[in-house]
This record gives sequence, structure tokens and C-alpha cells, in this order.
Amino acid sequence: MTTHDLPPIDLPLDVQRIKQMLPHRYPFLLVDRVVEVEPGKRLRAIKNVTVNEPFFEGHFPSNPIMPGVLVIEALAQAGGLLTQLSEPPRTEDKEYYLVKVDEARFSRMVVPGDQLVLEVELKRTIKRMSFYSCRALVDGEVAACAEVVCAERTL
Repeated sequence: MTTHDLPPIDLPLDVQRIKQMLPHRYPFLLVDRVVEVEPGKRLRAIKNVTVNEPFFEGHFPSNPIMPGVLVIEALAQAGGLLTQLSEPPRTEDKEYYLVKVDEARFSRMVVPGDQLVLEVELKRTIKRMSFYSCRALVDGEVAACAEVVCAERTL
């Protein structure tokens, strides 16, 4: 089965559907909605950043800023969703792990009230590893970008 054989994806995907594809849960599920997907190619998702996020208590109480590592994690989760939506369902359970981050750049702070737009493009898949080019945007401005590698672990 190829990506052309997959059933159409009814967009947007809400958090309930996302939770069926990712093992992450509060407070670590960092994708709220998938708004665009081209299976095997690219995905665009949303993370609404609220003042109630638990990491803001310590990063930083007087000037809350979303940690850059969590922006990268959100991009990796979006990559996992792209992979899930690009493959036919398998009978075995799968989990994806972030195994490498390259070329990470942070160019804008992400603060409460921002809507983080997560854009991931699948560059290639080798064996059980997927390579993504990723960007996180706020108000059309790049907040972070990175090359991310995720690996599949079959349970």
C-alpha cells in the first residue's frame, strides 16, 4: 500500500484523534490540532501556548518563555503525526522516539498567548528512521527551526 492508497484524511484533526496516534499526554502532548497534511511529504499543525502551561512556573516566573527544547519536541511530535498519517495502519503498536536534532536555531521567543504553527517536511525515511526539516512560526515569523530524526520502536 502506498500513500496514494490511504483513505482521505478528514481535517482538521483534533486533540482526541491526535491522542490516538501519539503516546504523549498532558503535560507533554504539544500538538493541539493538525490543519494540513500531504501524506509522505508535509504536515502543518497548531500548538496554542497558554499561560497555564506548567513549564511557565519555572521558565521564567516573571517573564514566561516556552523552553526551546519543548518547541523542538512539539516539532518532533508533528513529525511523528506525519509518519503515522503517511503509512497504512499496521497490526502492531508503534512508538517514535526523537533520536537526533541538528541545525537547531531559535530566533523568536514563544510566550503565553502565542499560536505556534508547526511545519514539518519529510525529507527521507531509511529503515525505521525518518528525517524531517522543521519550522515553528508565530504570527508568520520563524521562532525556531531544526533538522530532526525520529526512530520507530516496535513494541
